[in-house]
Amino acid sequence: MEILRVFNNNVVLAKDDDGGEVILTGRGLGFQARPGRPVDATKVVRKFVPADGRDPDHLAQMLSDIPPEIIRIVVDSMREAGLGEQDIASTTLVMALSDHVANAIIRVNRGITVVYPLLGEVRNLYPQEYAQGGKLLAAINRRIDKPLPDGEETALALHLVNAGFLTGDLSYTYTMTGVIQQMLDIIENSYGITLDQGSVSVGRFITHLRYLFVRIHQHKQLNSEPEPIVNAIRESYPDALHCATTIAQVLELRLGADISDDEIAYLTLHVARVTNQLVH
Repeated sequence: MEILRVFNNNVVLAKDDDGGEVILTGRGLGFQARPGRPVDATKVVRKFVPADGRDPDHLAQMLSDIPPEIIRIVVDSMREAGLGEQDIASTTLVMALSDHVANAIIRVNRGITVVYPLLGEVRNLYPQEYAQGGKLLAAINRRIDKPLPDGEETALALHLVNAGFLTGDLSYTYTMTGVIQQMLDIIENSYGITLDQGSVSVGRFITHLRYLFVRIHQHKQLNSEPEPIVNAIRESYPDALHCATTIAQVLELRLGADISDDEIAYLTLHVARVTNQLVH
């Protein structure tokens, strides 16, 4: 591999053997290095491959602020916590987690306490990611001198959820979490019921909403479903349609995006399913 740009002693942009641009991190990797010279492979801790159109220079600049040993700790902890290879290979996720952990360590050393919002919502809406966040926190704490406090698993879980949006910015995920809880509240208020958030039907509904958020974020809403199917759903569940229409209106207000008729139809189907056993 050949060095293209040196960002600091620990981060360089390089040309891979196949000609693509990659970001390499490692203690002392960029020390006295020059563009055009070969990479010292013995110093490489991690190779990041920019994906989804992400600018490699921008990513490398962000990584240059994260100590390489933190990246190693995070990657090793991800593997110990049972995260899949796809997650471990994700440049965006590893970078977001490493940046968070680096800043959390600074806060601990300075005696700064942070209380994360939405603890209950994260635990209820994303049980899998919350459990992974707890395992990840435990694995990280086994590798650092001063352990990170309880509550950090919430932030780590949100980063895992956020990985589906291919962005390091948690603001959209915070919005999504609050809106999903609002959607469940709308159903309960519309039907005068209490949903079991641990049930299979509610779990599927939450998963549907998460994918809906991804489609909205990527401007890829469902918009070409067969008209007879959409009409059959709307005609079969008039009460659920009314509730789903309210949900869509709130989504439009919160996210500033129009919700397609096809998406409303599938929201209707999910509302009907989660209320089927509770409405008499």
